[in-house]
Amino acid sequence: MRYFIELSYDGSAYHGWQRQPNGVSIQSTLEDGLTKLLGETTTVIGAGRTDAGVHARQIFAHVDVKDPIKENFKYRLNQFLPKDIAIKAIRLVHNDSHARFDATSRSYEYRLTTAKNPFLVSYAYSLGKPLNISSMNQAAKLLLSHTDFKCFSKSKTDVKTYDCNITNAEWVRNGSDWVFYISANRFLRNMVRAIVGTLIEVGLGKLTLEGFEQVLISRSRSQAGYSVPAHGLYLTQIDYPNTIFVNHAS
Repeated sequence: MRYFIELSYDGSAYHGWQRQPNGVSIQSTLEDGLTKLLGETTTVIGAGRTDAGVHARQIFAHVDVKDPIKENFKYRLNQFLPKDIAIKAIRLVHNDSHARFDATSRSYEYRLTTAKNPFLVSYAYSLGKPLNISSMNQAAKLLLSHTDFKCFSKSKTDVKTYDCNITNAEWVRNGSDWVFYISANRFLRNMVRAIVGTLIEVGLGKLTLEGFEQVLISRSRSQAGYSVPAHGLYLTQIDYPNTIFVNHAS
C-alpha cells in the first residue's frame, strides 16, 4: 500500500532533503521515525530535493507499507520527529502514484528584508541596499517567455533537459520585506536562488533588462548572477491531480 505524507520543516539544522552519508537530512530523519514506528526498515521518495538550509511549508513524500496506516499514526509519527519537522497529513494513494513524477506544479517563495531584523536572521536574506523592484518585476516577466533555464542551473547536474514552464514570477511587498513568488512545473538545482540573485543585480542597476534577456539566451551559468543564501528560500506548495488519491471525491 502506498501513502503520501505531507510535511513541513524548518531546514536550518539539516543538510537538505536528500539522505547524506555524513550529515543529517530531512529524508533520513523521516525514515528513522517511520522505521521505529513500523518495526522495519522504511524508505521514502520525496517530491523534490531542497538544499541545505532551505525550508518547506509543504512537501510530499510517498512510502510503501504492508498494512493500512491507522488513524492515530500521524500523531505518533509527529511524536517521534524533532520539533522542526511536522507531519500535516497522510493520505492513501494508488500504488502507481509517485510523489515526484506526478507533481504538476511547484511553488517557491524567497524572502528578502531591507531592514535589520534579529527575528529573521535565519529566515530571510538581509540586504541593506535600495532596490528598484519595478525593474526586477519587469525582468521577472521575461522568465515567462522562456523555457530553457540552463543559465540558472547548478553546473554538472544530471538532468535530461533544462526546460521548465514558469507560470508565475513576481516580487510583492510585505511591510519592510519583499517576497519573490515563483511557480513552475519543475525546477532545476539551485535555479530559484540563481534567479533571485540575478534579479537583485537588475534591482541594483548592475544589469539591464536587455542584459537579463541575454543571460537567458546565453545558457551559461557564468553569465547569471550569484546564488542568494539558502535560508531565505521556502518551498510552499506542490500540486497533484486529485485522481491519484484513493477516495479523492471526498
